[in-house]
Amino acid sequence: MNKKALTVCTLVFACAVMPAFAFGKKDSAERSKQVIVYAYDSFAGEWGASEQIEQLFEAQTGYDLVIVNCGSAMETLSRAVLEKNSVQADVIIGIDNNMASLARKEGILAEYKPKNTSQLVEGLHSALGTDWKLTPYDYSHFALIYDTKSSVPAPASLFDLTKSIYKNKIILMDPRTSSTGLGFVAWTVSVFGYGTPEFTEFWKALAPNILSMAPSWSTGWGMFTKGEAPLVISYTTSPASEVEYNNNNRYKSLLFSQGHVMQVEGMGMLKGAPNADGAKAFIDFFISTQAQELLPLTQWMYPANKNAELPQSYRTAAPVPAKTLATDTDATSKAVDDVMRILSK
Repeated sequence: MNKKALTVCTLVFACAVMPAFAFGKKDSAERSKQVIVYAYDSFAGEWGASEQIEQLFEAQTGYDLVIVNCGSAMETLSRAVLEKNSVQADVIIGIDNNMASLARKEGILAEYKPKNTSQLVEGLHSALGTDWKLTPYDYSHFALIYDTKSSVPAPASLFDLTKSIYKNKIILMDPRTSSTGLGFVAWTVSVFGYGTPEFTEFWKALAPNILSMAPSWSTGWGMFTKGEAPLVISYTTSPASEVEYNNNNRYKSLLFSQGHVMQVEGMGMLKGAPNADGAKAFIDFFISTQAQELLPLTQWMYPANKNAELPQSYRTAAPVPAKTLATDTDATSKAVDDVMRILSK
């Protein structure tokens, strides 16, 4: 996401952020026992990992963990940027590989290399950068999820999504507010190339087929599971949730021969964090095997810790694409304005 998009998001969110400066006037001794983490809605919400993570972290460390739901991933980043001259939180989570360069440019992150990084899946950290301002904690590939009870056939490629049979049948997320929405733009940049006639024509042809540009993944996925459209952008791991909890094979991840881009989600200590020691303790904890094994059944992403066990549902309903495409974060950032301009016509 480019700076213009971030500014829009920040201004929209400012009214919600300003009261948050008052976590309460705490003395330094009290604040040193508290760790505040800024998180996005699908992590901090009712079905996310936050409650289990909080209980486990507090039991292991004795810290008081406060996880603040900041809305979408983009809103979470915007909040940290708005507060960077008066830092309130210690850790931010949900900065993915498409947002990492922007977070660095905004100067909100402090470097910290956690313990036991040898347990991380090879290649994940490099997707977030060469320094340790961000540490990966989960990952998955973006994919279109298809409702097999739909009357329309499953598309076999990104280009198929532009066919008239899919008019008003696709749910996407707004790339200015959602990391999933930004990931879909990154995917189209990887396949068609930014600034090419193919890229522009794809989005022009796709426009009438988009039912909604949801503000967040949670909103878009909710619309999909309510049957409002047969296709939604999500992750190859998403259908595993229905298999795990409802023994339901209705939803299917579609694998395209063009290849897929991957999202790697990271966390970082905020520069000027009031409790830097607590922030480091949280980051160390969050990549531990015990904490990582909580993520597959709450975040529905692969854990970054290679020793974490996966549930059976991942083996049956979370396919791995044969081809992973490289992403271009600078081109993706530039593409967001073009995409929104095309869709507004």
